[in-house]
Amino acid sequence: MKEERLYTAEGGADRDLSGEDLNDLFSAAFSAARASAGKSGPVLILPPDSTRIHSRAGLLAASAFAGAGSRGAVIMPALGTHAAMSAAELSRMFPGVPNDAFRVHDWRNGIVELGRLEADWVEKTCEGAVRYDWPAQVNRLLADGGFSLIVSIGQVVPHEVTGMANHAKNILVGTGGKEAIDKSHYAGACYGMERVMGRTDTPVRALFDEGMRRFGGFLPPVFYVLTVMGRRADGALAVRGLFAGFGRECFERAASLARLVNVETLDEPVQKAVVYLDPGEYRSTWLGNKAIYRTRMAMADGGELVVMAPGLERFGEDGGIDDLIRAYGYFSAAGIKETAAKEKRLGENLGAAAHLIHGSSEGRFTVRYCPGPGLSRKDIEGVGYEWGCLDETLARYNPQTLRPGWNDVNGTGGGTERIFFVPNPALGLWAEKRRFGARE
Repeated sequence: MKEERLYTAEGGADRDLSGEDLNDLFSAAFSAARASAGKSGPVLILPPDSTRIHSRAGLLAASAFAGAGSRGAVIMPALGTHAAMSAAELSRMFPGVPNDAFRVHDWRNGIVELGRLEADWVEKTCEGAVRYDWPAQVNRLLADGGFSLIVSIGQVVPHEVTGMANHAKNILVGTGGKEAIDKSHYAGACYGMERVMGRTDTPVRALFDEGMRRFGGFLPPVFYVLTVMGRRADGALAVRGLFAGFGRECFERAASLARLVNVETLDEPVQKAVVYLDPGEYRSTWLGNKAIYRTRMAMADGGELVVMAPGLERFGEDGGIDDLIRAYGYFSAAGIKETAAKEKRLGENLGAAAHLIHGSSEGRFTVRYCPGPGLSRKDIEGVGYEWGCLDETLARYNPQTLRPGWNDVNGTGGGTERIFFVPNPALGLWAEKRRFGARE
């Protein structure tokens, strides 16, 4: 593995890096990293997909592609389990990059195993939550593609499985295989989502770190490029930081900043939260359930979470996962664990089981999904959620006029109703202080 080295660490809770700032910082760091790698082959660029379009990773990937010059570069979005990006999505996120520069990651096929962590190690690391071995898997292009450098680009933000997104997760999940994704996500779900959200060091993060420590030598050097995004006072997005380097320090710096700008703790619980899912980003509950993950620690017992999802057209990102969600639904963690232990179909798809656990309110509050025409009331209620009429809900809670956070809106019986509005759940974590507890 490449020795630890930090090439840029620019950021702060009040920083607002311009596009020019970002490009200049990245270009200098990328040039130095390529020189440090000491090889002359092409570059493999691993950005996120369009679910992280706000991360600025698309622009950085396009810059890396252009900067690779005659050595050449390939871009493979780190899809994980997500559906492949369309041509329109690629053009929007990676301006100026030709279509033939892209490759598609297939998490069910086309992967190679680098090695395995022993069941004893996994059990101890996860404090007994699970017991099985875990494979470090990547797309075969990483190991066998003849690249001189891997450029892993992404956003660090609170995450329901790893605590904080990105870094080694972008390699071992973003380009990982079914078994690795299933087992890592189920480990996180069994350990407890509310125990990991917003933390830098968690059991699943330890899996990824150990996987890279032991088996990263089978890969080209990995140059990590991490952004931290926040919001200005007017609600517009701002780049709060850019951190890039070989090793883990860049991630630790980014995660520290993300805790400051992406975690909002509240003095009181939220009786009613309203979340809007942009139809260009969210077409499945597999992705859209960030509305639940990122707000559940803010929700009051007996409260209501309203999810406005005009683009919703399916539950899973592929047909197999969609069928599993329809078959089992979003119910309690205890029930899903019991079912996964008894029924082979779910037991062989632990990533889906983890998703079902994450998507449940555990009976604490109501989840009311308001979909567009892609899913019916019967569909929504069939997986354990309440249904709401999208048109009526949009008329009452207009995402164009609501401010992020607390709002007073006209109530149905006169007077006003106090709600908490989240315009994009992917950008943060909201939690009542007593539920969030002490964090490092």
